[in-house]
Amino acid sequence: MSLALVTMSHSPLLEFNDPPAEVKAEVDAAFEQARSFVREYDPTLVLAFAPDHYNGFFYDLMPPFCIGYEALGVGDYGTAEGPLDVPTELAERLAQHVLDRDLDVAVSRRMELDHGAIQPLEILFGGIATVPTIPVFVNGVAKPFTSMRRVRLLGEAIGSFLTTLDERVLVIGSGGLSHDPPVPQWATADEQARALLLDGRHPTAAARDARQQRVIDTGRAFAAGTAAIRDLNPAWDRALMDTLASGDLTPVDAMTPAGMAEAAGNSAHEVRTWVAAFGALGAAGRYEVGTRFYKPIREYIAGFGIMTAKTA
Repeated sequence: MSLALVTMSHSPLLEFNDPPAEVKAEVDAAFEQARSFVREYDPTLVLAFAPDHYNGFFYDLMPPFCIGYEALGVGDYGTAEGPLDVPTELAERLAQHVLDRDLDVAVSRRMELDHGAIQPLEILFGGIATVPTIPVFVNGVAKPFTSMRRVRLLGEAIGSFLTTLDERVLVIGSGGLSHDPPVPQWATADEQARALLLDGRHPTAAARDARQQRVIDTGRAFAAGTAAIRDLNPAWDRALMDTLASGDLTPVDAMTPAGMAEAAGNSAHEVRTWVAAFGALGAAGRYEVGTRFYKPIREYIAGFGIMTAKTA
């Protein structure tokens, strides 16, 4: 048994908005470092923590956590559609293991995944069904939010299960960092937006294109300094990465949803996937961080970070 980790920001704008050429080259080089790390590790199983952006999970039923027994990509922003290779029996055992540790978790036999989960698999593996993958949804957009302590404990519980397997497990955490894209909030949404948040499954191509174009346009306006969204917070991002690299995750327990949104934007809650992933890695013992990349990239509306690590 061994565990390795890649945590990475995602952005639906990677293929739509271009930062300056030198910045794009840095991001591409960081992705290649992560791919090389994964190729060398050669995982036999992937455990992927990911959020959703009202493409698979909605307010008709919004769990804080959900383990996928079967899963498919929805194809937003040009990401892959179709099924993942989910080892169902193993996912079922994982869910029971987490529940036995007094952590409530939902399950899904038809989990629908958007770019938040699919993009890292495509970047790292070139496809969504190349390595058996168990997806774990961690709510990162929809109030109310569970505590960061429980996110950490979820990761640790999942890690304690992964350490019992005769597998080379790669844990992925996808999202963030400081991040405030134009995702509607229930409290301020109009009736049309609330209908999307309640149950916007399987939109028409025209509806999806219109929604995506709003995000693309916001990214371009943000890069030009004219978008009315919260600015990126590199100091907050780097401090979180320092905590995760330290091996002691308990400082995240003091982070509050309101404080996170105020400091780093409404979608900074996606860093919950990073905390869960590092919690899982830490459950296997001491770990060492390998590569670490960070760049605030306004064209992607993200403090953009990538980290790799593995158990010592």
